[in-house]
Amino acid sequence: MTDIKRAEDLKATHDGFKWAKAAPGVIPAWIADMDLTTAPEVIDAVQRRARGDLGYPVWLDSPRCGPLAEAFVERMESRYGWQPDPEYVRSYNDLNQALQVFLHVWTRPGDGVAVHTPAYPPFLGTLESMDRPLRPLQLSADGDSWRCEVPDLSGCKVLLLVNPHNPTGRVFTREELTELAEHAERHDLLVISDEIHADLTYAPHQHIPFATILPERTVTLTSATKAFNLGGIRCSVAHIGSPELRKVLDAQPPFLYGSANLFGVEATVAAWRHGDAWLQETRALLDRNRRTIADRLPEGVGYRIPEATYLAWLDYGRPGVQELLERDAKVMLSDGATFGPGGAHSVRLNFATTEPILTEILDRIAHAETTGRQAAGR
Repeated sequence: MTDIKRAEDLKATHDGFKWAKAAPGVIPAWIADMDLTTAPEVIDAVQRRARGDLGYPVWLDSPRCGPLAEAFVERMESRYGWQPDPEYVRSYNDLNQALQVFLHVWTRPGDGVAVHTPAYPPFLGTLESMDRPLRPLQLSADGDSWRCEVPDLSGCKVLLLVNPHNPTGRVFTREELTELAEHAERHDLLVISDEIHADLTYAPHQHIPFATILPERTVTLTSATKAFNLGGIRCSVAHIGSPELRKVLDAQPPFLYGSANLFGVEATVAAWRHGDAWLQETRALLDRNRRTIADRLPEGVGYRIPEATYLAWLDYGRPGVQELLERDAKVMLSDGATFGPGGAHSVRLNFATTEPILTEILDRIAHAETTGRQAAGR
């Protein structure tokens, strides 16, 4: 795991999208990439493959990518007590591609899609570009957590569930999921459940796969990319519980939507089968970081410690904060306005970094807030 104490040193070793987009002197804490080296078992697996056979894999003609489906099933059974059918597994480059494929084959322009808001911006962008109107399930602050009153979902074709939730870090309870299942049954909805952050759930909270509640209406999307910092590896899994959707997909040309690549499958299988010691250490760091934020945020900034993920949703109570923080604090966060309804007064902070760098981020934020209040006479 990376143990770098200065942002300048981290920038020198990280040349990916996250750091490249930040201006000189600005610490990026926006896009959901970690500032940590992934599990050594993953690196070893990719290096072994690179030194060996780079020809067509044995699973080339299988939409389940053989070992990928097997590793997915093993992980769901061991961690969540769910026994998915490997025959229902399909592979995609990432969750965004998978979502677009399912919306393309299952819905038509004008069909509504229900989503908890604020919501992951690329999902909102997909709905807009595909003309699938958003039906917001608005999350509201409720003590130390969040709640949602489910509206009438008439006119919707899909419930897009993100659990654990991005950006709030909410882990939905069995009671909440059961209520959503009842709405899905009542309105004949396909449920597409993005569970990519499940492995980053903090005790005592527990992730419950939605497919264990409503199996034949649920498509489960997941990947090792968030928990193991593999965003560039481009590999995800979809477990398609709906027999109708499987039939529609299987009628499509076999290579129309591409398939997982050799290195993506190698990295994912290694992460899920051999990376849990690294994950446990990483989750302990993230657990400390999420609590550090609560201790060090400026007074008046709303923050509910996330129950999962490495994303902090900060409510400043006013718009335009992201731009001010980037200018005055030299910290690059995600603009809450891009997360749709309920996001305009907030920013999202990615705390998957080393403890010294998180401290520097929070010091800069606190100094900028203090200076701003003094200048405004508050």
